Amino acid sequence: MKLLFIYILASKPYGTLYTGVTSDLVQRIHQHKSGEFGGFTSRYGVDRLVYFETCEDSYQAILREKQIKKWKRAWKIELIERFNPDWRDLTYEITG
Repeated sequence: MKLLFIYILASKPYGTLYTGVTSDLVQRIHQHKSGEFGGFTSRYGVDRLVYFETCEDSYQAILREKQIKKWKRAWKIELIERFNPDWRDLTYEITG
């Protein structure tokens, strides 16, 4: 079974947030950082990986992404700070 990732990007600590889901987190973050797809994350400079979680079921992963997207901003910030209180860019930790 393929692992899926639900992730949150930020433009800076407490900045603009973006939530997504992918089967290849390293590649997807690279795409956000390079601006490959343009759109929201490129327009607002949202490319700092500040949170991610894994899921083995695609249906559950998409449900979780939608759940987080509907949350109030304060709840998203609380989730990020529980996992990553310094708002470090976790990209370098997942790429080695």
